[in-house]
Amino acid sequence: MKPKQRELRVTPLHDGVPRGIYLLPNLITSMGLFCGIFSIVQTMQGAYYNAAFAILAAHVFDGLDGRIARMTNSTSRFGIEYDSLCDLVSFGVAPGVLIYKWALVPWGVWGWTAIGLYVICSAIRLARFNILVGRIDSTYFMGLPVPASATMLASVVLMYRYVGRSGLPDKHVTLLLLTWSLALLMVSAVKYPSFKNLKLHSRQPISYLVVLVLVLSVAVAAYPLFLFGAMSAYVSSGPVLAVWSLWRPHKTDTVMTRPESEDEQPRKGGIA
Repeated sequence: MKPKQRELRVTPLHDGVPRGIYLLPNLITSMGLFCGIFSIVQTMQGAYYNAAFAILAAHVFDGLDGRIARMTNSTSRFGIEYDSLCDLVSFGVAPGVLIYKWALVPWGVWGWTAIGLYVICSAIRLARFNILVGRIDSTYFMGLPVPASATMLASVVLMYRYVGRSGLPDKHVTLLLLTWSLALLMVSAVKYPSFKNLKLHSRQPISYLVVLVLVLSVAVAAYPLFLFGAMSAYVSSGPVLAVWSLWRPHKTDTVMTRPESEDEQPRKGGIA
């Protein structure tokens, strides 16, 4: 007698898993990834200012994909994971390669280890964000967001050209310290505002419109200066507010008691 052959059951690959993806938000995410790859290519070719602009463009796409996904009710787990992988390239690897080739090569081993720390901290920050999403207050970020850190580095490159400097910057410890500081801020517990609760679609005073138009005018007229100033203020706001909260005197809760009336006071000689 031939032994009975065991029947193998093959489970379909897509059992219980959605078979498709949402095209529109993931297409926008892919455009952000394309900008990050373009930035790396431009850095390798020595076009550092084009590389900085590509990182800014990636930041724009990164802000659009999530909003469009929520507006069209097309948020998915695939989109969240794909967005993090794209952000690691566009806001971790691309700005790291840019600042290294632009300013940190003369530092030798100190330069490339600083970039290694920056990219590793970017990956840790993105992984922690995926874990904490929906578990913490959405009005703030825990640690400096990776796109903000990348935009800070890109604004430094653009600001260097805006002040009339040409060529590569001299060996200066400030850029090395800036790279280390941004890396550590990304994995810190310092809180940063998320601006997710801004209600621009609701009715606001007309003075707000005038202020916004004025800000946009300054941004268009001197965009490198405006971008550098805005990002510097945002990056430094987290540590400043953290130090302020430590030094600020905490208010002690005082219990207000009203004086007892004659009827409520225990009588002398009686039973209290």
